[in-house]
Amino acid sequence: MSIASAPASTRAEEPLPTGHLPGSHAYRRVLAATFAAGVATFVLLYDTQALLPALHRQYGVTPSEATLTLSLATAGLALALLVAGPASEVLGRTVMIRTAVWAGGVVAVLTALAPTWHLLLGARFLQGVVIAGMPAVATAYLREEMHGSVRARAAGLYIGGTAVGGMASRLITAPVAEALGWRAGLAAAAALALACAVVVQLALPPSRRFRPQRLDRRRLVAMSSAAMTDRGLWALYLLGACAVGMLVAVWNAIGFRLTAAPYGFGLGAASLLYVVYAGGTVSSAAAGRWADRFGARAVLPAGWLLAASGVVLTAAGSLALVVLGMALLTAGFFVTHSLASGWVAARAHAVGASASQAAAFYLCAYYVGSSVFGNVGTLVWSGGGWAAVTALGLVLLAACGGLSFCLRRTPEPVDAGGRPVAGS
Repeated sequence: MSIASAPASTRAEEPLPTGHLPGSHAYRRVLAATFAAGVATFVLLYDTQALLPALHRQYGVTPSEATLTLSLATAGLALALLVAGPASEVLGRTVMIRTAVWAGGVVAVLTALAPTWHLLLGARFLQGVVIAGMPAVATAYLREEMHGSVRARAAGLYIGGTAVGGMASRLITAPVAEALGWRAGLAAAAALALACAVVVQLALPPSRRFRPQRLDRRRLVAMSSAAMTDRGLWALYLLGACAVGMLVAVWNAIGFRLTAAPYGFGLGAASLLYVVYAGGTVSSAAAGRWADRFGARAVLPAGWLLAASGVVLTAAGSLALVVLGMALLTAGFFVTHSLASGWVAARAHAVGASASQAAAFYLCAYYVGSSVFGNVGTLVWSGGGWAAVTALGLVLLAACGGLSFCLRRTPEPVDAGGRPVAGS
C-alpha cells in the first residue's frame, strides 16, 4: 500500500464515500468556501504590493527594501508550508483551512497597527506563517472531496479565488491608502479577509474522505522522500517558482513605473491596473475545464506562451499596450499555476506520495520564487529600468518553457489498470 493511502486506523478500511458532483449542495459549498479562502489568502499576502511607493516615501527606504514587506510574507509562508502539509495529515484539512483564515485576519489587524518599520516587517513575516495552512491543503482537500471528473475544474476555481484576492488586495488598499493613509489601506484588507473567514466557517463542509494518519519521524521522512524523488514533481515545483517569480517581479516594479514620469499616477489611479487580475479568474477556471478534457500537459504551454506575449507588450511606451500586456501575462500565469498546482496533487497520488506533502513542496518552491524574484524585480528596475524587468520576465518564462518540455517527455503515471492518471 502506498504512503498516501496507508491506514491509520480500521476506519480507513471502510469504503470511502463518493466525491461531490456538480449540482449537489455540498459541491457548491466546497467551491464557495475554497473560493473565499483563496480570496482571503491572497488579499493578506499581497496587500502591501500596491503600497510599495507609499512605504518607500513614508520610511525613506529603497524600492528593494520596501519590497521586503512582500518578500518576508512569502518567505514566512514558504517555511511554514513545510510544517503545515504534514500537520494536516494528523489534524485534518478543514481544521487547517479554518484556522489559517481566522489567524490571518487577526494578524492583518495587528500589521496595520505596527508602530515601526521593523515591527511592520516582523508582522508581515508572521502573516505569511499563519496563513500557510490554507494553500498547504487546498488542492489535497479538493482532490479528496471532489469527484474525479471535476477535480481540475475545482482546482481552477480555487485558483480563480486567489486571483480575485490578488486583485481585491490592490484595488482596496491603494485607494483607501491614498485617502486615509497606508495603515487604513491595510486595515481594509484585514476587514475583507475576516469577512471571507466568516464565509469559510459557515460554508466549508466537513471532510468525508480524509483519514487521519499518525505521523512519526520515519513516516515523515518516507513521505518527504516520495514527494522529492519523482522527476515530474520536481519539474512542477520549479515551474511554479519560475512562473510566480515572473509575475511578482513585474507587478512589484510596475507600481514604481506608473507613479514615475512619464505617467505620474497616484496610488489610487495606478491600482486600477490590478483590474486585469479578473482575467486570471477566467483563465484559471477555463484551464481547469480544458485540462479535464485534454490533459494538463497538452494545455500547459498555452499558459507560459500567453504570459510571454504579455511581457513583450509591456515594453511599449503606450499605456494601452502596457495594460494589455499586464492582462495577458497575468492570465497566462494563472493558466500555468492552476494546471501545475492541480497536477502536483494528481501526480503525487499516482506515484505514492502524500498529496498534501507534495503540495507543500510545490508551494514552498512557489513562494521562494516569489520572494527571491520579487526582490530581484525591483533591483533590476532600479538599475536598468523597464527593459531589465522585461528581460528578467522573459528569462523566467523561457525556463517555464523548458520545464514544460521536460514534463511532456516525462512518462505519465498509470493506475492499477494501466490507464493514465486523470489530470496529467
